[in-house]
Amino acid sequence: MNNKLFNSTDQQLLTDIMLHRRDVRGNNFLPDELPSEVVEQILRAATLAPSVGFSQPWEFVLVRDPAVRRRVADSFEAENRKAEAQFSDHRRQLYSRLKLEGILEAPLNVAVFYKPSSGPVLGQTTIRETGEYSVVCAIQNMWLMARALNVGMGWVSILNPQDVKTILQAPADHKLVAWLCLGYVKQFHDQPELEKLQWERRKPLDLALHWDRFD
Repeated sequence: MNNKLFNSTDQQLLTDIMLHRRDVRGNNFLPDELPSEVVEQILRAATLAPSVGFSQPWEFVLVRDPAVRRRVADSFEAENRKAEAQFSDHRRQLYSRLKLEGILEAPLNVAVFYKPSSGPVLGQTTIRETGEYSVVCAIQNMWLMARALNVGMGWVSILNPQDVKTILQAPADHKLVAWLCLGYVKQFHDQPELEKLQWERRKPLDLALHWDRFD
């Protein structure tokens, strides 16, 4: 339909999906396999994301093999020990109690890669990172569609990208952007877990907002 317009009910529904989106940890995933049609809906949502120069530079590796996931989990554990050491006192104690990934628990893992173009891309010639930003937009679409389908998704960022590329035999020019864990969950928390644990507080909009220039 050309020039489709949305009403206030549609707008509130989108707000609710964004409000209730959560980064899901391993201790909250159920082992149930995701139906293939649900996985396809989530991936198709990714391909609807905006991309610089309509380059669509994303590629996805669906990972179910327990042996592959075990190797990626080993990379996480090594990097997580390094990460924990950077915090001190109370924060380190809290960090050590956090379950920060669901690599082995989630029924489906998805590695999301940025595939650079072999030639110049419209809109990417000055700010080269816009290609990678496009992939991040695709990931956000996945997160929102997953939540709309009552599927949990968690982004594992404590990984060595080169380790993951080696494990997945990724092409040399591909860049790992995200390792995602997906599955049905025991519950969706009423608040983001790190907010609930008071690791950080939600930043009010007015603290991030400037007019015309930085004050």
